[in-house]
Formats: sequence, structure tokens, C-alpha cells
Amino acid sequence: MSKIRRSAVLAVPLALSAAVCAGTSPAAASPSSGPTAIVSLGDSFVSGEGGRWQGNSLTNSGSRDGTDRAWTGSGYDPARVYGSTVANGCHRSDSAEVKSATGTTQALVNLACSGATTKNVFRASNGGVAFRGEAPQADQLAAVAATHDVEVIALSVGGNDLGFADIITKCATDYIVWYSYCHDDQQVVVDSKIDAAMAGVSKSIDEIRAVMANAGYAGSDYRIVLQSYPSPIPRGSENRYYESGWSRTNTGGCPFWNRDSDWARDSLVPQLANRLKGVAAAKGVQFMDLRDTLQGREVCAKASKLVTSTQLASATTSEWVRWIDSQSTQGDVQESTHPNYFGQRALGRCLTLMYAKASGNFTCRNTPGAGTTGMYLTAVS
Repeated sequence: MSKIRRSAVLAVPLALSAAVCAGTSPAAASPSSGPTAIVSLGDSFVSGEGGRWQGNSLTNSGSRDGTDRAWTGSGYDPARVYGSTVANGCHRSDSAEVKSATGTTQALVNLACSGATTKNVFRASNGGVAFRGEAPQADQLAAVAATHDVEVIALSVGGNDLGFADIITKCATDYIVWYSYCHDDQQVVVDSKIDAAMAGVSKSIDEIRAVMANAGYAGSDYRIVLQSYPSPIPRGSENRYYESGWSRTNTGGCPFWNRDSDWARDSLVPQLANRLKGVAAAKGVQFMDLRDTLQGREVCAKASKLVTSTQLASATTSEWVRWIDSQSTQGDVQESTHPNYFGQRALGRCLTLMYAKASGNFTCRNTPGAGTTGMYLTAVS
């Protein structure tokens, strides 16, 4: 299967989903009444984009060697994974981070939406913009806060303000079409946008706090956990395919030069993580650093394998990231480079561990050779 043609115009929305996932609630509740809840806000990395897939397989028929969770036995129904949000593209999967944070609160509420920017989080009354036919996420949060005892709010946002989708598209196109690097010019783009992006993240936190205060919550009644982004691709030296040739494009679905891969893994992702950590500190919220969460589990990583008829999908051996499939021969283009089912289960475990930490900042990593239950936290200053 050829996942990317040289002439393909890659559209890989980093989008990185509004439904209450559990229980009925009273018409109105105070912070001490109603079902307890964790709520996720933000973009595709927390909405559950890519959750349709458990590993990557070159087989294009049937269940695709068991990787396609939308397979019904006779066809494909993405609503089995994304529910009603398959229609508007928010792609809130059943395995999204908050949905995978089981054993915590009574309700696991996912308001995040694939492709959202910080303006899609703000209240409409304060500059917020509706997205994919849904009200701004802070306004949706108000309804949840009124009927639930919200304990933790997980926020993942800012990547789309930086134009992550465009960066991925540019880097892949430079590899496939132009045989040139992207890291030099794209670093300039990131540097020109990152201050405004962080200002948007900061305002998102202010908007969340305003909503919660209006719902009768004191600052001590709930916690905000701001999280960074994991790298979906490995360093060049950790890629199992040769840099030249077409294996990275046609087999692995990771069309990036080593230098660009190193830049993304060791410069871009840390730069954004460090800036988000700074916002968390300035705003007095907890920070969950995910920069190393997918280490060894990225698309094309040497430590992971493609799924085949004999190498079955497994959280211990398969990739935790959806590959790039610009031709949409399997699923949707916007699922590309996002944590898949395994990755989302791992992120959910990270959030579960953070839920148990009443204060402090932590990085979440995986244990090599272990499954998604092998995630662990390390305190960071």
C-alpha cells in the first residue's frame, strides 16, 4: 500500500470531542453534590483523534489485521469509536484520555474537539468562537459544572495555534517532493507564533476559572491540569527505516528526514512543553509533561512493530501512534500522527496517576516492554 504519493497535498489536521460520558444528573448541583467528574478541554490530542486504530497494518481489507476498531464484520462504522462526533469531525473517541482515566470519578466528560484552538475554548461572551457546529468549550463546561462536582479539568491546547498541521504537512512534503529540510524555516514560523499561542493558553485558564467561579466553585474545589504534547515521531537514529528510499513513505508512514525528526523530537516538542510549563507556573495550575510519553512507541520507532497476520496488535509491541495516510486508504487523514487506541489508553493512565496527585508537576513516561499500565510519573520542579 502506498500511503503518500509524492504529489500528494498532505492535510493532516493536528486537531488534535461535547458529551457527558456517564450518569444522569440533577437539574442543578453545587460543587459538593452531583456526580464527581473529570473534564477534558482542548484539541485532538485529548479529544481522542486516532482512537479508531490499535497499531498500524499494511493490510487494506477486513479488520486490517485487527487494527481497525471500526470494522463491523461486513464494513466500517467509525461511529463505533467516535460516536456522534464522527459527523462533525470532533472525533471524541471511546478511548480518549479522559475516557481512559477509569477508577477516578463517577463521570468522565470529554468536551475537547479535534482541530480546536484556544479561541474555541474561550467563552463566547469573551471572544470565544464556536467550532464544528458546537459552542465554545468554556460555555459547555458551564453546563457540566452546574450539574456535576467537577474535581479535575485536563487542558490540552495551543498546538493548533502554532499550526502543527501545517508544520507536519510542510516537513512531509519536503521529504517526499522537494528533498529538502523543513526544520530551519519552520522554526522561524514557530518562534513567530508561540508568544500569541501561550497568551491564548493563559487566557483559556482564566476562562475556565471564570466559568467555575460563576458556578459557585472556590479555587480549592477543583484542579486544572495543563498538559504538553507527546512526540508522534522518533529521533532519526531511532527510526527503523532507512532515511533514503521509500520505506518511510510507503511502508512506515513516517516521511521525515533525520534532521527534521531530531528537530521535532528534541527541539520543537521540548520548546512547547517548556513554554506550557511556564504558563502553568504563572497561572498556578498543575502541569503534566508528556514530551517523553510515547518514547519508543512512536510511528516507525525501532522498539515497535507493524501489525501483521502473525504479529498481532498488542500494547507491548505495536506502535501507539497513527501513521500518515494522505490518501485515506484507511480511515481519515486527520487521524494521522495522533496517539491511537494504545496511546490514548496510556495517556488515560497518566491522567489517572495525576488525579491522585493533589499538587505538583509531573512528567509521564512508559516502561519499555510493558503495556499501557506501565506508565509512571516523575516529579519535576
